[in-house]
Amino acid sequence: MTATPLTFGTFIPQGWKGEFVGIADPQAQWQTTVDLAVLAEELGFDSVWVYDHFHNVPRPIHSTVFECWTVMAAISQRTSRIRLGQMVSCNAYRHPSVVAKITSTIDVISGGRLDLGIGAGWYEHEYKGYGFNFAAPKERIGMLKESVEIIKSMWTQPDTTYGGKYYQLDGAQCDPKPLQQPTPPIWIGGGGEQLTLRVVARHGNWANFGGGAPYEVFENKSRLLAEHCAAVGRDFDEIGRSVSGDIFIRETETELKAAGTKSLTGQPFDEWAAGHFVGTPEQVVEKMQGYIDRGARGFVPWCADFPDTETLHLYAKVMRQLRG
Repeated sequence: MTATPLTFGTFIPQGWKGEFVGIADPQAQWQTTVDLAVLAEELGFDSVWVYDHFHNVPRPIHSTVFECWTVMAAISQRTSRIRLGQMVSCNAYRHPSVVAKITSTIDVISGGRLDLGIGAGWYEHEYKGYGFNFAAPKERIGMLKESVEIIKSMWTQPDTTYGGKYYQLDGAQCDPKPLQQPTPPIWIGGGGEQLTLRVVARHGNWANFGGGAPYEVFENKSRLLAEHCAAVGRDFDEIGRSVSGDIFIRETETELKAAGTKSLTGQPFDEWAAGHFVGTPEQVVEKMQGYIDRGARGFVPWCADFPDTETLHLYAKVMRQLRG
């Protein structure tokens, strides 16, 4: 089987990590989002990504957070080539039938550029704030499994009737269908090594192993995913594996040290740098190559200096070197 090509994506500023704090005007904030998406396309990245959250992290601070799917629809009209992803859409925030309709629409209006990222959700403060039931992890993952089944059915079947434990549909129609065949790629995110990876094995095209995962964690999750694939009769090599995390690049180590930590949780610089793609271009190439050597085929990091673009430009340099 042909190996999955290397793919390099980047998040774009959306506000979830407080990157708009220094920009007062909401329209100027939105223009920043648009400008960075366009720049990412110009620099040759394969995809741009947004988060699906309503409250800032590490704590809500009443700063702008643009809504995930609204951003996707708008950015699809300001770009022409780059793919559009979410890391990841929170399953509980929208009924899966509605997600099927939203995503099929975006795939059509973007010319077939949608990557559907979906996960079980975790941000309890948000759940409570917006009135969603924060179920136990096992239930949330069970809902995720049913949702992916519903979405795939509505993408491909004329009518969908579904009788699940959590969702029931009676003759749901979804027209137009997505342009991509057989379906848009499905990225499933989450840290669960048993239930979540089992959903990936059955339904995912990509597994995202989260931010800052050390090599040994990536290797362990890969091994477990391979075991789940064997259990359900799925070819493990059909599933791409990606890594996200922070990325922060400067030309010299002196510049890096002078900038200090960009960790949202206040980690000291050395600790933060060790767990993320932090370094000179040469150092970040080496870190990413380590994941590639262990089977990673995708990178979707968050530029820790947004809305500044220095890291994004240097990340493009890293991308070109890794592609050879």
